Amino acid sequence: MAANNRRMSGKKGAQVGSGGKRRRGLEGKGPTPPAEMRKGHAKQRAAQAKSRRAQGRPQRRGAGKSSAELVVGRNPVVEALREGVPATTLYVQQFIDNDERVREALQLAAERGGINLMEAPRPELDRMTNGLNHQGLVLQVPPYEYAHPEDLADAAADAGEDPLIVALDGVTDPRNLGAVVRSVSAFGGHGVVVPERRAAGMTAGAWKTSAGTAARTPVARATNLTRALEAYKKAGVTVVGLAADGEVELGDLDALEGPVVIVVGSEGKGLSRLVGETCDFRVRIPMPGGAESLNAGVAAGVVLYEAARRRG
Repeated sequence: MAANNRRMSGKKGAQVGSGGKRRRGLEGKGPTPPAEMRKGHAKQRAAQAKSRRAQGRPQRRGAGKSSAELVVGRNPVVEALREGVPATTLYVQQFIDNDERVREALQLAAERGGINLMEAPRPELDRMTNGLNHQGLVLQVPPYEYAHPEDLADAAADAGEDPLIVALDGVTDPRNLGAVVRSVSAFGGHGVVVPERRAAGMTAGAWKTSAGTAARTPVARATNLTRALEAYKKAGVTVVGLAADGEVELGDLDALEGPVVIVVGSEGKGLSRLVGETCDFRVRIPMPGGAESLNAGVAAGVVLYEAARRRG
């Protein structure tokens, strides 16, 4: 039987083989395509983004809106109206004492236009404000519509400019956010990025501190700040983090002359670990006076001025 098997194994005829697949596998696949045509390559993504902009792709608005806000009290309401904080309705208590602040609030609301004037009984205003001392005046601020982080870089490209963006990491004071928005506007930046959670948003306080510049300087909200920064890096934007122990001094940073995102951390904790590891450079601001740190608004203003000086 063993001999018979040997005879059969040597028999000529059809045999089970590769079907030519091995031979085809050895054949070349042609020249390597250019980077713009290779799937997943950074240059291909950049070319696709440029093509979308050329076709007039609408801006993304995936970050959503904040909730409506109430400004409560005579002085806060008057200050908000003076500073141009957006408002939809001014609620005035019935039979209110008509002092100078009440008269000014009514006059400012009437002059601006587009603000509804509503008279309401005190119990209704108490309910609206959860019992806060509203003093008979309540101003309703509409939800803020945040941009998407990609919108800021797209707007810079549409203007033929290198992106100049500030991202805030762990900044929780709305006044600091407003100050940064004001500095970005003053030095020709393209917007501010804030995290969706555990961060200051565009409240009435932020609007007031921005001194009206929030109307023309977009604020984008990122679901995850680290991923947003990584997306900027893939698009060719340099990410620069400010840190007291940074390896590079501000005056030596050539990256400010090109597309850049400046990341500012909180005054107490600085940059978070993941955000710090994502940065291309960690930069320190020299302070001969010996101060340990600057608040977010001042630090951002210093770096934005240096970037604007170099670009100018």
